[in-house]
Amino acid sequence: MKLSNLLSAMVAAAATASALSIDFPDKQSLLSGPNPLGKHVPGDSPIFFCSPTTPNDDFVTIETIDISPNPPAPGKTLTITATGIIKKRIEEGAYIDVEVKLGYIRLVKKTFDFCEKIEEADVGVACPVEPGPLKITKDADIPNEIPPGKFVVTASLFTKDDELITCLHAEVQFKRS
Repeated sequence: MKLSNLLSAMVAAAATASALSIDFPDKQSLLSGPNPLGKHVPGDSPIFFCSPTTPNDDFVTIETIDISPNPPAPGKTLTITATGIIKKRIEEGAYIDVEVKLGYIRLVKKTFDFCEKIEEADVGVACPVEPGPLKITKDADIPNEIPPGKFVVTASLFTKDDELITCLHAEVQFKRS
């Protein structure tokens, strides 16, 4: 999962986290509030900008994020399509903090090298990510064995100098068949 682009990395992280139940933590200040949901990201998805933060408009404008199927379902392939505009170069050293929870139980909290993850994601983007329009599509298989419950994924993208680029938050409820 390596996306050399802000959107590519965020989408790949969210897709991988949702599909594999892996958590990507963000900065403690982003998780400390009782309501992590901010403004809904345009498009057909359960993805929100983290609150109280907003995307750093100096770096990126996320135009849309669509997922199919919405909501995601066990045993299905999740397709994520994101569009946006990169406004400022994203360089080597950028990183993603990801956190995944099942209900109140933290499954994963980890920091990933953004450039490595976007390369692994194989979405046609590589670091440094240059300014300009971007559209990425990523498929991720959701295992049949995913347990029922509410999965909460938060992914924050930072520059190598710890400047927040964007933070995305999603909640998905899987039910028993």
